[in-house]
Amino acid sequence: MPSPPSVSDPAYVRARAMVTLFERLEHLCEGAIAIDRGGRVIYVNEKYLAALGLKQTAEAIGRPIEEIIPNSLMRNVAESGEPILLDIMELGGEQLVVTRMPIEDEERNIIGAIGFVLYDHIESLKPLLARVTRLESDLRLARRQLSHARAARFTLADFVGTTPAIAQAKEFAKRAARQSVTVLLTGETGTGKELLAQAIHNASSRAEKPFVSVNVAAIPETLIESEFFGTAPGAYTGADRRGRDGKFRIADGGTLFLDEIGEMPLQLQAKLLRVLQEREIEPLGSDKISKVDVRVIAATNVDLRKRVSDGAFRADLYYRLNVLSIDLPPLRRCTDDLPDICARLIEDISASGDFVNARITPSGLSALARYDWPGNVRELRNILERALILSDSGRLTGDDFVHILPVSADVAAAPAPRMTGSVLPYAEAEAEFEKQTLEHALAASNGQITEAARMLRISRATFYKKLAKFGLATGSPPV
Repeated sequence: MPSPPSVSDPAYVRARAMVTLFERLEHLCEGAIAIDRGGRVIYVNEKYLAALGLKQTAEAIGRPIEEIIPNSLMRNVAESGEPILLDIMELGGEQLVVTRMPIEDEERNIIGAIGFVLYDHIESLKPLLARVTRLESDLRLARRQLSHARAARFTLADFVGTTPAIAQAKEFAKRAARQSVTVLLTGETGTGKELLAQAIHNASSRAEKPFVSVNVAAIPETLIESEFFGTAPGAYTGADRRGRDGKFRIADGGTLFLDEIGEMPLQLQAKLLRVLQEREIEPLGSDKISKVDVRVIAATNVDLRKRVSDGAFRADLYYRLNVLSIDLPPLRRCTDDLPDICARLIEDISASGDFVNARITPSGLSALARYDWPGNVRELRNILERALILSDSGRLTGDDFVHILPVSADVAAAPAPRMTGSVLPYAEAEAEFEKQTLEHALAASNGQITEAARMLRISRATFYKKLAKFGLATGSPPV
């Protein structure tokens, strides 16, 4: 009998590697399909049949790939020999992450192509795609900041969230970026008004020009006029002999962000209105008028209409500022976005401190969701940073927030019941928690597997495996 191939034989190991790679990919992926050089289907695994709307493999074999997958790029790969290593393909209303590779014979001639569905829901790659997008954004911002001292740091990608109120704010911000209209940002303190102002600036044609931020409430009333419009040389005793540029002149060509605009004195409101209407300023102590090209974004956490009715804010200025109003929702209305917001904040905190592998667990998110967040995202960041400083592992659980979150009668969690009798081993308790999580997702999605898997941010195949693990039958898994 011939002796078996040696495991040290490179050719044998390479051949086995190819077989093993295919078998593993075919097993781990959500679907696989192959075509010949003419674009006809020669293979499809059973996992893929349900997604393709087929009942058995024979229905696909021999048919052109486009009849099975409309607008497929498999034929391009078979004809060109160029792989498409990572792509997003739409099929049946879902987005799939796929890879496509040519198939070669022994002479390295292209004889077909094979494709694998790596993920059956793009949500699986959301953290990676978000990180790539942010790295690209950071690179652009770094270049801009090197060339200009007054540059905005944030982009629309930094305004995290997909709930309707946040999605609407982002849509209005995109519209604002395409124009040079005055924008009024409203919302409670800590909702990210300056972040969104910077994002609008960075998405606009003014992105390469200065972004100047002014907190109106922080400037003494005696200095506020010179702060905004500048001073002529020797305008008053103690003034700079060379004169001084105001914020409007510094922001010329760019954006001036006026935070807490509701606190602006009435006298200055009249001058601001003139600047917005005439696009010109007159420095303190000067009789010379100069033109400026500035887009104003104002922000307030008070009801400006009420201040108008109280006589504390000019109605004509309010209407001039309120060309496009964007309301930023409080965090308590966006609890569905807590996982994504916390992930972004923890990433930022980790970058500025020594927090390796920092993350938040489901129990930690549950604890945060029970609080009403009067300080909104600013307060959330403070709580997360404090929890990470006090944590030994960087893995934030509900217990890490017990003594950090402010307690009130409305938001305090009910005290845990005192346990009696035997204590479950950790593995059993963890399994029970996982089972309850699956049941909760099924209930919340009315038994819709795709929706339940999306909520838990896992693939449908993984969801089915976990259902089988706990004996939770609901429908049939894809075959």
